[in-house]
Amino acid sequence: MKSLRIIFQYIRRYPKLVSLYFFLNLLASFFSLVSLALLGPFLTLIFGVQGGEQMLGSRFRLGNITNNFYAYLNELITSDAGKIKALGFLCLIVVFAIILKNLFLYFALYVLTPIRNSIINDMRTEMFRKILHLPIGYFSDQRKGDIMSRLTNDLQDVEYSTISFLETFFREPITIILYLIAMVQLSPELSLFLLIFLPIAGLVIGRIGRSLKKVSTRVQEKLGDILTTIEETLGGIRVVKGFNAEDHQLRRFVSENEKLLEIKNKAIRRRDLASPVSETLGILAVCTVLYYGGRLVLGHNFALTGPDFLTYIAIFTQIINPLKSFSSASYNIQRGAASIERIQSLIHEQETIKEIENPKPIKSFETSIEFRNVSFSYGDKQVLSDINFTVKKGTTVALVGSSGSGKSTLADMVPRFHDVTGGELLIDGINIKEYSIKDLRNLMGIVTQEPILFNETIANNIALGVDHPSLQSIEDAARVANAHTFIVNKEQGYHTNIGERGSKLSGGERQRVTIARAVLKNPPILILDEATSSLDTESERLVQDALNHLMEDRTSLVIAHRLSTVRHADEIIVLSKGKIAERGKHEELIALRGLYYRLVELQEVK
Repeated sequence: MKSLRIIFQYIRRYPKLVSLYFFLNLLASFFSLVSLALLGPFLTLIFGVQGGEQMLGSRFRLGNITNNFYAYLNELITSDAGKIKALGFLCLIVVFAIILKNLFLYFALYVLTPIRNSIINDMRTEMFRKILHLPIGYFSDQRKGDIMSRLTNDLQDVEYSTISFLETFFREPITIILYLIAMVQLSPELSLFLLIFLPIAGLVIGRIGRSLKKVSTRVQEKLGDILTTIEETLGGIRVVKGFNAEDHQLRRFVSENEKLLEIKNKAIRRRDLASPVSETLGILAVCTVLYYGGRLVLGHNFALTGPDFLTYIAIFTQIINPLKSFSSASYNIQRGAASIERIQSLIHEQETIKEIENPKPIKSFETSIEFRNVSFSYGDKQVLSDINFTVKKGTTVALVGSSGSGKSTLADMVPRFHDVTGGELLIDGINIKEYSIKDLRNLMGIVTQEPILFNETIANNIALGVDHPSLQSIEDAARVANAHTFIVNKEQGYHTNIGERGSKLSGGERQRVTIARAVLKNPPILILDEATSSLDTESERLVQDALNHLMEDRTSLVIAHRLSTVRHADEIIVLSKGKIAERGKHEELIALRGLYYRLVELQEVK
């Protein structure tokens, strides 16, 4: 099964622990068998010995160990008060064997715990690492709720279903094999029955289990839908409340939740078939063996004694539990297989932004950024075509145009959030695909229109991506960004936690923290998605002043929404439908009275 092959890829990372777990289970199963094998001598002692005429023993043998053991028991019987001593000795051996069995079983589970948790931990880490390396475009197509579901619900399913199969896989085969060996020693004739029974039971259980996988896949997909609804509602709670849309969102959530309930009921009902089906098949087998073996014993033409027959039945009843565990595990593995496939589809998602072997390092920016006949397509949709312009070192180039004209896509190509599908993008005359991605992005500072902050302290948000900065350097960056004053007025200053997405700060404060982050990085290239377009007048002045300080002596590529902020750009690129419609300085473009002029006129009217 594919899902088990995937799990074993992770198990191989812990060979010592797995070997120890196997060995401890072997010991636990052995002492369990010893305690059962003593049932025959015990019954013979109680019911079969009269005046020492009958010797204690059994057809079950473990070489000289059991021979010496039975010889010692018979010596006890022939001595004074022999039966009582033999009985006490048997009881002590049984208790000792049970204690050892449970002790080794506990140690086995003790060793299994880090294996199970490490596999889940490795999966979670691999998924998160993959998420960090996937291109920006992937997240435009995927729902956040579905990704979160794979990191949480799918992993939980793997932990409680597929990973639990490990306990069964490594322990129960040992138990079954040891018990079968004992049963064959006691009665080869009766043991032959198992060769007929086990395949039939396996076919019945497997047929029901396969249908569970399809239902489990639907459960995980529906959980992803619900998480998406929750994430969207929480993210837009102001809008929901402002438009009195609570009932609408509740109906949407209840509808998805009812569908999930229906699917989960179906999945659980099928899963719950495992126990009754396997138990019924087990009891059927026991009764058949009892009837068949009992007839042979009562007919006095069978080599198996009554005590050994009862021992055989006791061992056979104990073998039912491991077989039952296998059947339950087979249902669980079908359920977990759906989650593993969803996890693996994320882990093996294609990374379209790839680094070549032996990429060139780039530690400084020397001359220019050049777009040479650049085009970009997303699927069948042409987003950009035939883009040609150069951003020289120390200059500011602004990208303007209506929504959907390709401004953000064009800027995203410089740090390789997207790769060109035609033409070349060069830095210092070399195609950026030849550079190390980490080195390339180290040259750039990015300030987005929406401030992206994390649920940490102000200092940690400013220091994002910078290794071990001093508090003084963080404060210096905040001063340049006009953020130091409001930060020190916070109760805990730079150590103030700003909440999820910076919710404890105002819009202007959030934006100045992101600018301080860019200042601390001190990059030679800036990519600015106009950071003042959604701010009030006072905040806009403070943020714009901070941006002006940030842009000094740096190369800047600015996505302009408020055209008044780019009047002094060295060049303005006007995009329309993915192509360059106009280019030049502000005064030149105004004189053309073309698209740029109309955009400026519309904003001035507003």
